[in-house]
Amino acid sequence: MRWFGPRSNRLAAAACAFGLWLGGWVLASAAAPKFYPDDPLQREPETQDASKVAEWDILLTYDLLQNLLTTRGDTRDQRARNVNTIDEVPDSNWFTNRVLARPMSTAELMRGPQTGNGPAAGVLTLIRPKSAGVTPGFVARDAGGVTWFIQFDAPGHDEAASAASMVANKIFYALGYWQTENYLAEIRPGDVRIGDNVMLKLPDGRRRPFRRADLDEIFTRSARRPDGAYRMLASRALSGRPIGGFRYDGTRPDDPNDIVPHEHRRELRALHVFGAWTNLVDMKAGNTLDVVVEEGGKSVVRHYLQDVGSTFGTGALGPHAYEEGYEHLLEPDTIRKRLLTLGFFLRPWQRIPYDEHPAIGRFEGDRFDPREWKPRAPTAALARARADDHFWAARRVMAFSDEMIRAMVKTGGYTDPDAERLLADVLIKRRDRIGRTYLPAINPVVDPALAADGTLKFTNAAVEAGVAPAPREYRIGWFAFNNATNESRAIGETTSGSTSATAPRSAIEDTSADGLLRVDIDSVAADYPSWAEPVHAYFRRGDVGWKLVGLERMD
Repeated sequence: MRWFGPRSNRLAAAACAFGLWLGGWVLASAAAPKFYPDDPLQREPETQDASKVAEWDILLTYDLLQNLLTTRGDTRDQRARNVNTIDEVPDSNWFTNRVLARPMSTAELMRGPQTGNGPAAGVLTLIRPKSAGVTPGFVARDAGGVTWFIQFDAPGHDEAASAASMVANKIFYALGYWQTENYLAEIRPGDVRIGDNVMLKLPDGRRRPFRRADLDEIFTRSARRPDGAYRMLASRALSGRPIGGFRYDGTRPDDPNDIVPHEHRRELRALHVFGAWTNLVDMKAGNTLDVVVEEGGKSVVRHYLQDVGSTFGTGALGPHAYEEGYEHLLEPDTIRKRLLTLGFFLRPWQRIPYDEHPAIGRFEGDRFDPREWKPRAPTAALARARADDHFWAARRVMAFSDEMIRAMVKTGGYTDPDAERLLADVLIKRRDRIGRTYLPAINPVVDPALAADGTLKFTNAAVEAGVAPAPREYRIGWFAFNNATNESRAIGETTSGSTSATAPRSAIEDTSADGLLRVDIDSVAADYPSWAEPVHAYFRRGDVGWKLVGLERMD
């Protein structure tokens, strides 16, 4: 069994539960090789059939209290356990590498997860009321038989919630998360009919037939446009069998492929950075959804960030409260200080002058500090995030150009150009602050490549992003690496004033038996002492050159 992990060490387990091949965290025996022929894995293998995974119901109030009052999950400080040997997150039913991993066109960014054109023209048939959430809406079937989850904006805040959902949906899709298909459309009450046998659950638990008056009440709680139409956000029902949401710690016990604790999945840890960028304050199990789908002739579980609408400066019913993004719902120390000072204890966020817009809410970038950002409730995955997780996430945020951001914001369908401009401007400011905060925080060497002639090239992510000056020099250590014993033997050292160097001839000619070479890269930068901690790159000799098979950034 191979597991993803810190040094990609492997243990061939005699009693291999499920016979999985995952990339290497379990402590290996001394004889186990560090790297295998198929490293680095580009896809997280899910070899077991998950058709027997059962639906579960996460009690959201209990989950909220647990997150607020207890410490969840494994609290050990350790590297993310689902990274491959080059410190990247492979594609999976959790995450798909998109931005940074490859070029994304404007058309692809604006399309996001959409595969069609939204609900079919004609009457919508209401098949059941909404069962969760405060946003007015219902579940309907269009003329083509497709099921849609319909939501409306709150009165006085036309476009706010629906636009935020559309833009955030495009951003998180481009970042790599599984997202629902969202569309904007207009509807009038007369375009909706109530289906047969639709029942309404009353607060006391009793049920009665859903009536036209109940539908009218939904429209009463929705933003009505001057021409009598209502703008709606239509989310296409996911194909597959929904089985409830996922937690940000632990695993789903009956999913045989879910073997990495969620608090140690990098793509979930990275939500601290992505959430800070977009102000995704409502990060809870209730906004996620697991779905059993068919893939490669077997059933697997796909994990969706289903609802990313509580972003930017607005929620379902209006602007975020002033403290959202700055305080958890419950902070005993803050409460005590306010009581002791009779309310005169002020936090920095209480002095922020927002440029509020009805369609955007309270969202700013001038005083934003991603290190201080907080969702409504803490989660184990965010609490376990390390500097290398933040670095990984920041590179993806910085991969969005101004033009890419403005293109995604345009999908919000804002009728006021000032609202569209404000949202894009703030996202750009917050992007830049994230880059300045996290990219220089650790050794930012990325993408090392070794040519057949011994020319080494790499990139300094912080310098490339323009958030740090180039160091005085780079120091490169060359080692022959024995893949069987994990032992290194020093060959030589070189220095370079640029991100290019030439290997000593002995480094190319005198390598270990299976052709592995270890290259350590650090740099001398007075303002960034952490850059002196080397990045370890491992190369395997191939028929036409050297292939990067390993990269270690932090122990």
